[in-house]
Amino acid sequence: MKKPKVIAVVGPTASGKTSLSIRLAKKYSGEVISADSRQVYTGMDLGTGKVTVDEMQDIPHHLIDVADPMDIYTGSDFTRDASQALKGILSRKHLPIIAGGTFFYLELLRGNMQAAPVEPDLEFRKTLEKYSTEELFDLLQAKDPRRAETVDPDNRRRLERSLEIIHTLGAVPEVEKTESPYDWLLLGVDIPKETLHYNISLRLETRLDQGMIAEVQGLLNSGVTPKRMDDFGLEYRYILKYIQQEITYEEMCEQIDAKSRQFAKRQLTWLKRYPEIHWVEPKNTSGIFQLTEKFLTQ
Repeated sequence: MKKPKVIAVVGPTASGKTSLSIRLAKKYSGEVISADSRQVYTGMDLGTGKVTVDEMQDIPHHLIDVADPMDIYTGSDFTRDASQALKGILSRKHLPIIAGGTFFYLELLRGNMQAAPVEPDLEFRKTLEKYSTEELFDLLQAKDPRRAETVDPDNRRRLERSLEIIHTLGAVPEVEKTESPYDWLLLGVDIPKETLHYNISLRLETRLDQGMIAEVQGLLNSGVTPKRMDDFGLEYRYILKYIQQEITYEEMCEQIDAKSRQFAKRQLTWLKRYPEIHWVEPKNTSGIFQLTEKFLTQ
């Protein structure tokens, strides 16, 4: 019995995953599931690069704006919600397309990783507030070197979550892969490094012009704490520093641009470990469609 087909579009930040997923959805009657750990939150639009209604081009999108920024949306939450969305899309005879930069989410959905059965421990997390992000990474290296090798050292939320799991279970559990009920095609967006860096800089300039600083101030005004804002990393962290007058506007822009490039490099390093990814040039539409049609008909 053939498994239902699912496509995932992966790639570094600012590579064009969103536009490619929409092109595929328009061509093959698809619906898009966002696999982005920040786009699940309401009010975080410019800082996360959330797809706009106009950009969606009438393509249904799922798992966007489903949580409050002060709530903690976990990998288990994503697995539950994305699995439900997948079943709904397939029941409508549409093609599910997963797109987003949180590859941990995608691996959960594919059955290559499991979310630890540990509820958020707010009291324990409070004990971590006194540590810098670098110190949290050092703590993780001391407690679980294996986990430290696979976590983003600048992602404070991931570091806190790992330490929270270790605090409860003693260590982050070993991965036990399970067979996916779906047949997957992974498309990796492949663009030159110079183009990627240009996209990152242009995206930052555009978002700032559109009001990204006002977005962060609005979140603070609505009750999102500075600590929680810092947890969201990158744009939110450095705009917060600017609002709090810890850095200048120019320093803020330089830090966001530099950290975004570093993040993209780490994402690519992670993705290159997966031989099943088919790397495609976004401008080669005919080649992408040919590859997709072969997958859908086999």
